[in-house]
Amino acid sequence: MAEILSSIRVEGKVFGQRRPLFSDFSVALPPDILGAGGRLTLRVLISLIVEAEVVAFRERQEERRFVQILSRSDIERGIMKGKIDMGGNSEVQTVDTNDAIGTALLAFEDGLYYVFVDDVQRTELDEELPLKPESRVTFLRLVALAGG
Repeated sequence: MAEILSSIRVEGKVFGQRRPLFSDFSVALPPDILGAGGRLTLRVLISLIVEAEVVAFRERQEERRFVQILSRSDIERGIMKGKIDMGGNSEVQTVDTNDAIGTALLAFEDGLYYVFVDDVQRTELDEELPLKPESRVTFLRLVALAGG
């Protein structure tokens, strides 16, 4: 019996740096999008990932509105990051999901980042991607050289 693909692992790297761009996370894939035997296009995949991140951003922003009691480990993590945040932030940033998707797709077309699916670079937004239950998507952000 074939395993059902329900989510993929997403990771981000910056060319020339060992530290990841962000912590790895998973994105749920809607069952209706996978009607072609676990295949979808890179354009749709990027759109799904951006949409999931916009939702996560809004949730984090909502959580920051409340003042929190910090544990010693929370404070130590804040010190390591260079910022201790107790919350209580009433500033709200609005993010339009369609604008964010459009920006991500344009950045891909402009070559600001590469996308690898299961370690294979994908270069066409409308190419179908063969995905497996253990599939991994890597975003590799490129860094412009100074003075180039």
